[in-house]
Amino acid sequence: MSYILRPYQQEAVERTVSHFRKTDDAALIVLPTGAGKSLVIAELARIAKQKILVLAHVKELVEQNAEKYTSFGLEASIFSAGLNQKSLAHQVTFASIQSLSRNLDELNEHYSLVIIDECHRVSDDNNSQYAKVIAALKSFNPRLKVLGLTATPFRLGIGWVYHKHYHGFVRGSNESPFKACIFELPLRYMIKNQYLTPPKEVDAALSHYDFSSLTSDSFGRYNQDDINKLLKANTRATKSICNDILKLSEGRQGVMVFAATVRHAQEILSYFPVELSALITGDTAAAQRDAVIAAFKQKKIKFLINVSVLTTGFDAPHVDFIAILRPTESVSLYQQIVGRGLRLSEGKRDCLVIDYAGNGFDLFYPEVGNKKSQSDNEPVQVLCPGCGFANIFWGKTDSQGKVIEHFGRRCQGLLESDICSEQCDYRFRFKECEQCGAQNDIAARQCQTCDATLADPDDKLRAALNLKDALVLRCSGLSVQALNSNSDIIKLTYFDEDGASCDEIFDFSHPGARYIFNKQFGIRTSQGRTPIEYKTASDVIADELNLTAPDFVIARKNKKYGWKVADKLFDYQGNFRKANQLSR
Repeated sequence: MSYILRPYQQEAVERTVSHFRKTDDAALIVLPTGAGKSLVIAELARIAKQKILVLAHVKELVEQNAEKYTSFGLEASIFSAGLNQKSLAHQVTFASIQSLSRNLDELNEHYSLVIIDECHRVSDDNNSQYAKVIAALKSFNPRLKVLGLTATPFRLGIGWVYHKHYHGFVRGSNESPFKACIFELPLRYMIKNQYLTPPKEVDAALSHYDFSSLTSDSFGRYNQDDINKLLKANTRATKSICNDILKLSEGRQGVMVFAATVRHAQEILSYFPVELSALITGDTAAAQRDAVIAAFKQKKIKFLINVSVLTTGFDAPHVDFIAILRPTESVSLYQQIVGRGLRLSEGKRDCLVIDYAGNGFDLFYPEVGNKKSQSDNEPVQVLCPGCGFANIFWGKTDSQGKVIEHFGRRCQGLLESDICSEQCDYRFRFKECEQCGAQNDIAARQCQTCDATLADPDDKLRAALNLKDALVLRCSGLSVQALNSNSDIIKLTYFDEDGASCDEIFDFSHPGARYIFNKQFGIRTSQGRTPIEYKTASDVIADELNLTAPDFVIARKNKKYGWKVADKLFDYQGNFRKANQLSR
């Protein structure tokens, strides 16, 4: 049996070959779920001249990739304890990362290429299983090529797993495990060209769960006890949701239900017909799990309920109804879940997707790169004033869709030259070095320009709070007014969330005052989207609404003038609660 690559699959292969002819830097390919990553892997394995490894984190993916490869009459080895095979005999080996990392002494010869499926699971931890396997291989081949494939190249708590994108922008950092994304295919392209089934996203017709009261860690994970407590008080909602799923599933071939906890999944299962339903959790025995999956794929059961185990490496093309009853703060996970239902299948027109947990993600929108800090944040486009790159950050918009606030730090544009490519150095938020004036990331502890130790804003706040003659305002806003109608002097009043205030005077007839004002406020106008050099006091007054207030104002008691502003903290990130935050 032979195979013909789709045009985008062929392009992915060609870009891989071209990249590794020029450099040994680890590379990454982004293909949506159902785009046929296993075919791309098969073609790369087929054209390889030396031994290669294909790694995956679950036995289902190892088996799936190996079966696709051998179905074309090609030979390969499998190294996976879960599949009861541990061989490296052939030129191509499909392996479980867990099994291989426990048998590093077996990797005692030259390999030219490692392909990592679902590579968003790779971190920059040198003690990880992937790092140990790659290090063992590089001891025999220092120029080992590493290629990753994934549908979602981002993980909450870790960030983007690659640094530079071939379209000319930056995602992660120099420490990211993959140096470059060399090919990416949007989900919208796959659906438009009929390579995937269109998702039919429908809002729940009844009240969905309200998980907004729960808090998660930096990885987007929720406490299971908190979820169970909330769901226990919502058993009526669960039964109502399950009845809705049963009603809407009439005429559907296969239904996957994603539950929040094991207890929740067991309750859900009790509302579905016994003979047509099954449950899989992380504790399900391997043999039972395989039997359930086989029965589902053969359509002997219609409803498959699971808890965090079938989001990747699971392929049942007939699935045409995805019911999401669990919270998540990761659009990557959301895309993985929905992706289970987007494969093409005979007689399948669309895939019904209903989010009963109210996660509110746009399936087609790209990741922003960090955890959504507030529930009403959304991805917004912010043009860089320096290079013009259209950044995507978390932010807020008004009723007309205009961006009123964003939380980006640094422009993600990539500036190309004949010699090298570098990230644009424009910063929307920054910590200024008191020694040389250079702008640094707000979390930096040392100046990138002069290596001076950067002042810790928390130390400043603690010191001020311990002084009897100091006033610390959690600044919730500011106002501007002229001291008289013909004056170049303006007064800025900073307001604390509790009503306290203090004033600061700027005399625009003096160049020094103008310089200081523009350095502090002009560069931050509209959160840095439109830096302005204010030349007159009237310019400032007219643009009052676009001024960015500091997060904290520290004032000292003056016998003659009362409270006098001593310091202002912009772009604060630390342990103290800012104005109008419920907690820190």
